[in-house]
Amino acid sequence: MKIVFYSQHVLGVGHLFRSLEIVRALKGHEVVFVTGGSEVDLDLPAHSRRFRLPGLMMNEDFSRFIPVETDANVDEVLKRRKAMFLDLMEREQPDIFLVELFPFGRNKFKFELLPVLENVKAEKYGACKSVCSLRDILVEKKNQAKFERRVLSTLNPLFNALLVHADPKLARLEETFPAADGITIPIHYTGYVAPPPEEDRGQALATELELGHTPLIVASAGGGSVGQELLHTTLEASRLIAADHPHRLCLFTGPYAPDKDYQAMRTKADSMPWATVERFTNRFPAYVAKAALSISLAGYNTTMNLLSARTYGLVMPFDQNREQRMRAERLERMELLGVVDPATLNSGTMARKMVAGLTRGPTRENIDLNGARNTAELLGDINS
Repeated sequence: MKIVFYSQHVLGVGHLFRSLEIVRALKGHEVVFVTGGSEVDLDLPAHSRRFRLPGLMMNEDFSRFIPVETDANVDEVLKRRKAMFLDLMEREQPDIFLVELFPFGRNKFKFELLPVLENVKAEKYGACKSVCSLRDILVEKKNQAKFERRVLSTLNPLFNALLVHADPKLARLEETFPAADGITIPIHYTGYVAPPPEEDRGQALATELELGHTPLIVASAGGGSVGQELLHTTLEASRLIAADHPHRLCLFTGPYAPDKDYQAMRTKADSMPWATVERFTNRFPAYVAKAALSISLAGYNTTMNLLSARTYGLVMPFDQNREQRMRAERLERMELLGVVDPATLNSGTMARKMVAGLTRGPTRENIDLNGARNTAELLGDINS
């Protein structure tokens, strides 16, 4: 089975890395992974290859495109992307066209997606089938009814199936998409997409860091476009508790963190021998696997990393939408993590939460985390 998998990241990298876990689970198949955001180093498995469209990002309110190429003309980039994408699909003739998020999001990218989807429907690429890959909780819209009509008008005629990467025990599609009963194509809950726990690599990392019996705290902010205040506060809280609660702090600002934040934290960490500050690591699951405590934003991927590793975490929801808070508060009620309220964020409160978190020990697994493997199996069924 050949799969062309389209995953466009714009501000953060969470969508991209969730998609990458699905790519890894498709071992035994041929995957063309189509990306078109800013450059991110990806460790792709041997059964896949990456096809890069000319890079596009978006401003914070998602109202306009920002070309990644310096001084590039937006209209020219759009035209070039569309032509390259259509040529790719014609050349590859895939069995499955897997689309991350659209039409529930990335509506600005319909300029290149709709022509491909319409060609799939017209069987211009053979017996290809279009499938939507969707996370568990959708962001709220100003005009929800209009949004739902638009989604249904694209999803029902142009897609063959919808894969929801959630465990319905925790979140159901109709909670944040009330028009779900208007979906006429098959809906499949895959479970949550989480990386397998990396206990062996975590132990190797502990040896490399010479941890001994010192507990490791890992702090991160995803892509780094938001959340730097959480990391500044964590670094100061680490200073407050270090004497009475010795630990090792490894802090990752994210590749898109502003230079001023990154440099300020590096400077502060220079006077804290137990703390290190880096922008990014491609070994994040290993860090989480070995950590006694994780501190992070409450994005889908980071949360699933915690649950998979059974590491207790303190997570701060990004309050511009409901997604992160809804998921985090439900998991907190299950005692799988703790929620940090951005409205009351300060070093004293964080210090107390960190001390309490260090005593929690491993969490238990209460939800389905086999979403990547289940997705691979479902795609096989859809193709059959």
